[in-house]
Amino acid sequence: MQPAPPVTTSAELLHALEQLRDADFVALDTEFMRESTYFPKLCLVQLATPAHCALVDPLAVPDLQPLWEFLNDRGRTKVLHAARQDLEVLAVAMRGALNGPIFDTQIAAALLGHPAQIGYGALVAARLGQQLEKGHTRTDWSRRPLSPEQVQYAEDDVRYLVPLYQNLRDALAEAGRTQWLYEETHELESPALHRTEPEAAWKRLKGLDRLRPEQRATAKLLAHWREEMAVKHDKPRGWILADDALRDIAERLPGKAEDLENIRTLPAGVARRRGEELLALVTRGREQGQSEPAAFIPPKPEAQQVAMVTKLMNLARTTAEELKISPEILATRRDVEQLVFSRRTDRLSSGWRKDVIGDRLIATAQEAPAR
Repeated sequence: MQPAPPVTTSAELLHALEQLRDADFVALDTEFMRESTYFPKLCLVQLATPAHCALVDPLAVPDLQPLWEFLNDRGRTKVLHAARQDLEVLAVAMRGALNGPIFDTQIAAALLGHPAQIGYGALVAARLGQQLEKGHTRTDWSRRPLSPEQVQYAEDDVRYLVPLYQNLRDALAEAGRTQWLYEETHELESPALHRTEPEAAWKRLKGLDRLRPEQRATAKLLAHWREEMAVKHDKPRGWILADDALRDIAERLPGKAEDLENIRTLPAGVARRRGEELLALVTRGREQGQSEPAAFIPPKPEAQQVAMVTKLMNLARTTAEELKISPEILATRRDVEQLVFSRRTDRLSSGWRKDVIGDRLIATAQEAPAR
């Protein structure tokens, strides 16, 4: 059967939504472009229920508000696979985070023993026995008209989400893990998850606590400046200033143009066009360094602590095998190391993990000294 052509008018959109409205869930996927922009450009929205499928062309439909209202209905479960990126794209287009409930089939699969990062095609093959074509993963979805092959690919990406959701939903219910799934996906509704405020952009960088105070202050200012520039010009962060160049500037604290030119990771064009701005940020960073704490060099773990990490990871893996659940979603190495090294129990002391594994891990970890 040939897929239906994309919805391109307001009248067609209203008709499509009316056909989809009776179901209590909707399978949802998006196609977008962001290789040369800061903000993702939404190019296609795919929706499906057991009875209908619709591909909405947001580049053609003049008013998408009826679609956003349909999707934001909390009486309708939204089904996506590896939902974070699609939700970020939708949050930009909708100017706000998508309301739940959200059923992420990748997370559901992990709760049933599949690899934590299993791809959509692999999961459809494993659960439904259907092989999907993947020939358009790198296509330019902003070009029009879409080819019949692109339309077929886009429809398949959402059409098989319907039986996949039903399969996983029933399996989770049988295993008593439906609530686990919705605990995991509730955070996907947070607006903060889908945007980066410029003043908090430094949190994307790793290892800042090991820098000297003036270096750390400079890195924070550079990250703030870069984020604002990327938003202002709608360009990828790395096009404004690459991470390695940002780090090198922060570590070297150049004081004049010649010093900037000697940073190999900084393109000559950026040093020439933005040199004065970058040097001014370095100067401010030196001044603000006094308000930053000293560099933190983590002490070398004690042998007893290393042994405890191994012991807890083995306990987590054994429990995961018994439950037939992905070990990564049960307890990560980061969870265990935080527990052993600093007594932090961010994910282990609440929700379903607390009863399933958290209490045991925390009790066992009491044997190891905190550092």
